[in-house]
Amino acid sequence: MPRLSGGRVVTPDGVLDGAVVSVADGRIVDVAASGAAAAGDVDCSGCWVLPGFLDTHVHGTDGVDVLAGPDAVAQVAAGLTRYGVTGFCPTSLACPPGPLAAFLDAVAAAQAEPAPRGARVLGAHLESNFLNPDYRGAQPASCLRLPPSAGAAAPDAAFSAAEAAFSAAEVLAVIEGHASAVAIVTLAPELPGALDLVRRLAGAGHRVSLGHSGATYDQAAAAIAAGARHATHLFNRMPVMSHRAPGLVGAVLAAGEVTCEIICDGVHVHPAWVRVAAAAKAPSGLVAITDATAGAGLPVGATARLGDLTIHVGERVATLADGTIAGSVTTMDRAFRFLVTEAGLSVPGASRLTSANPAAALGRADLGRLEPGCQADVVVMDEAFEVRQTWIAGRPVWNPDRRPHVSPAGGAP
Repeated sequence: MPRLSGGRVVTPDGVLDGAVVSVADGRIVDVAASGAAAAGDVDCSGCWVLPGFLDTHVHGTDGVDVLAGPDAVAQVAAGLTRYGVTGFCPTSLACPPGPLAAFLDAVAAAQAEPAPRGARVLGAHLESNFLNPDYRGAQPASCLRLPPSAGAAAPDAAFSAAEAAFSAAEVLAVIEGHASAVAIVTLAPELPGALDLVRRLAGAGHRVSLGHSGATYDQAAAAIAAGARHATHLFNRMPVMSHRAPGLVGAVLAAGEVTCEIICDGVHVHPAWVRVAAAAKAPSGLVAITDATAGAGLPVGATARLGDLTIHVGERVATLADGTIAGSVTTMDRAFRFLVTEAGLSVPGASRLTSANPAAALGRADLGRLEPGCQADVVVMDEAFEVRQTWIAGRPVWNPDRRPHVSPAGGAP
């Protein structure tokens, strides 16, 4: 039975110094406050032992975009473990029905046959076709549509020119035909017909997220009443909140039933606003995301793909040729460091945002916590918050093998 011993273990109740985490059959069977080291233990002294990171918003990493082909999702899953990620939601851009179906086929395949030593695929996050063109960011305008029930009754110049290529109904048919592969769907609630779509998607078991939207407070509140329970990258691609017009930001911060994503790269959102959001949504309503693109893990100056777009890798963000920010190039280990060293959260507080809260949002009570009965998904980090090991289901899936004191007696795992 594997045991991780001697580290500072972050549990739902706080930090246990010099604790022992025991694992059997892929799950945690015990977390003891202390215990004598035994032969074969993984010595984690001087390290933090944390629940594995869960990222609900990932477009790609290390040069691979999740829309790039049938093996792309599995390749991203394999690459994420080096950053401490044990589960993630592959995230699409708005795209035509054909590429969307191919992407969801790849998600389903990666769920059915997980990549060896790869992060768990927790279902797709669709930054869907039903977004506000004025807040699209890097989303392709040619792929945006009004919700199906409104398409014919309420034509709009911002949408109608592209409708001949494919219809909103065709997009929705793909989503419904791949329902088990879809976890989260982002949409703009102010669009005509959006509230009916929120009810339809929520009724089918999807987590509806509000984003890429110019919604007023009342429009957002109506969507929450209709079943929306998530907000996509809080503050980004939505109107600025003011004291007389709280807008979408104010609505989701005020709604206890809504979980908000927040990009933790230090550029998309100022550290002070991360602290404010964490306080407003405490303890469980905020989740840290990377919004990582295929540029994550690549050197500054490199280029990569985001769907059909070429993006340029900067220090913390990716941009289009015209300078438009097109997602992040951060990784979850860097996001965790940002939360602690720049946003000023405690280590247990940062862990809630990177593990327990996203697990709860996705309805995965077996993930995101180090306690008996949960999956033994673990990240071991040193004092500088660098990843030393990543474990999934009680197996080491990432170990750079540079620091032998965190290897079991007798050799590296």
